[in-house]
Amino acid sequence: MFRSFFKNRKWFLWAWVGSVLILWVTWYKVQQSVKINEWYGTFFDMIQRALQTPGSVTSEEYWQGIMAFLEVAIPLITVAVLLEFFIRHYVFRWRTAMNDYYMSHWHVVRHIEGAAQRVQEDTMRFARIMESLGVSFMRSIMTLVAFLPILWELSQHVTELPIVGQVEGSLVFAALLSAAFGTVLLALVGIKLPGLEFNNQKVEAAYRKELVYGEDHDDRAAPETITSLFSDVRKNYFKLYFHYLYFDVAKWVYLQGAVLIPLIVLAPTILAGAITYGLLQRISSAFNQVENSFQFLVNSWGTIIELMSIYKRLRAFEQHIKQYESEGGQPMPLPAE
Repeated sequence: MFRSFFKNRKWFLWAWVGSVLILWVTWYKVQQSVKINEWYGTFFDMIQRALQTPGSVTSEEYWQGIMAFLEVAIPLITVAVLLEFFIRHYVFRWRTAMNDYYMSHWHVVRHIEGAAQRVQEDTMRFARIMESLGVSFMRSIMTLVAFLPILWELSQHVTELPIVGQVEGSLVFAALLSAAFGTVLLALVGIKLPGLEFNNQKVEAAYRKELVYGEDHDDRAAPETITSLFSDVRKNYFKLYFHYLYFDVAKWVYLQGAVLIPLIVLAPTILAGAITYGLLQRISSAFNQVENSFQFLVNSWGTIIELMSIYKRLRAFEQHIKQYESEGGQPMPLPAE
C-alpha cells in the first residue's frame, strides 16, 4: 500500500515532491485563512461604527473593505481549485503504483476471495481516502499552529467564564475540551463499526463473485445460491445500519451542541459589553478554526472506519505476496507503458 508508491523510484516525483507541494499549498491556504480572520475584525468593527453613527463610514471606506476581502479570497479560490486538480492526479498515480504491484503478483493472489475487487476497487478507495485524510490531518495541524497563538491572544478579551471565572487562555482550553469530549465519545460509540465494515466488504465480494461467474457459466448464480448470498448482504447491512443509528445520534448531538460552546464561553463577556462586534467575529472565527482542527477525528471518524476496513482487506492480500517473496518467488514483469 505504501512501498509501491513511496519506495519506488518510478514514482519519486509524484510521491515525495508531490506530497511536499500539497503540504506547502495547504500551508498557504491556512495563511490566507488567517488574513480573512483579521479582515473580520476590521470590517465588522466598521459595520458596527456605521450602524451606531450614521454617516461615520463613507461609501469609499465600505467598498475598500469589500475589495480587501476579494484580494485575499480570489487567490485562495484559484489555488484551491488548482490544488484539487493536482490532488486528483496524485491519487490516481498512487492507485496506479498499487495496481502495478498487485498485478505483478496476480498469479499469487488471484485465488483469494475478492481478489479482483481488491485490485480494482480497494486500491482506488485506499489511495483516495489516505490522501484526503492526510491532507485534512496536516491542515488541522497547520491551522492549530497558525490560530492557537491568535486564539490565546484573543482570550485576553474574555472577562470570565461561566461558573469557572477568569482563566488564562480560556478560549483555547474550551476548544480543546470540547473536541476531546467529542473524540472520546465517538470512539467509544463507534468501536464496533470497523469490524462490521470489514464483514460488509466480504459478503459483498462473495455476492459479486458469484454473479460474475454466472455471466459465463450456466451452472453458477443459481437462484438458491444468489438468495443465500444476498441474504448475508442484507443481514450485515441491517446490522451496520443499526449501529450507525446510535453512532449518528451521538455525532449530531455533539456537533450541534458544539455550536453553542463559544456563545456559552463568551456569555459574561458579551453581556458585559466588553468586546466589539468585530472582535466577536474574530473570536468566533478563530475559535471555530481551532475547534474544527481539534475535531479532526470527530469529523473524519466515518471515513477512518471505511479506511480501516479497506486496510484490513489489502493487508491480508499483501501477506500472501510477502510469504511468496520470502520463499524466493519473483513478481511477473508488466509491459511498459
